[in-house]
Amino acid sequence: MTRIAIIGGTGLTRLPDFSIVRRAVVSTPYGTPSADLVYGRFHGQDVVFLARHGDPHTIPPHKVNYRANLSALKQVGIERVVAVAAVGGIRADMGPGVLTVPDQIIDYSYGRAHTFFEDGLEHVTHIDFTRPYNETLRQKLLGAAQATGIPMVDGGTYGCTQGPRLETAAEIARMERDGCALVGMTGMPEAALAREAGLDYACCAVVANWAAGKVEGEITLADIEANLQRGMADLAVVLKRFISG
Repeated sequence: MTRIAIIGGTGLTRLPDFSIVRRAVVSTPYGTPSADLVYGRFHGQDVVFLARHGDPHTIPPHKVNYRANLSALKQVGIERVVAVAAVGGIRADMGPGVLTVPDQIIDYSYGRAHTFFEDGLEHVTHIDFTRPYNETLRQKLLGAAQATGIPMVDGGTYGCTQGPRLETAAEIARMERDGCALVGMTGMPEAALAREAGLDYACCAVVANWAAGKVEGEITLADIEANLQRGMADLAVVLKRFISG
């Protein structure tokens, strides 16, 4: 049985040496996942891939059915999840193209279905979320990057905003005061739901742009795409080592 899943953009199914074996439609008590689960082989290992924003990429971050996505992975026997995310850089060492494995998160999103524990409960359930990412997975990702010689920043706080718009300069300044190193739109409630479901979960973030107000001028889609292409190429090498190691 496949035990590891990657959640990310649709482009990850085009990773070098990723071969699709089959696709599976999974129904959950929380509705339909963003896309079919894609079962494949990646460097000799079985992997399940889930396109967070749908296939094609049409679901904005605040509309992703995070509960259905995590529930579907749990149902098919997944135990470990690597979440790939495109983010904006706030801290000085988080420039475009940088790879990082955050170790903390602050949730600025709102109105999202954020827990499995709300209806039909025999008792109120709380999870320990002191450290939102699984440390064993984090260290394995960092070790894979080190083994390949690709720089990867260890740690940093991911600030999760609502989207789909990008942030104002004042919002980013506030987040920087709060201690955020990165800003993204999909980190929550995904990480918390993984913890509730008993899944080991870590995030590998690719910095696509400087956050609002960190540099002069507007943030353009062309710049984001160019930086993502470079960062994703490095990520493919790291994931190859991570999966095969």
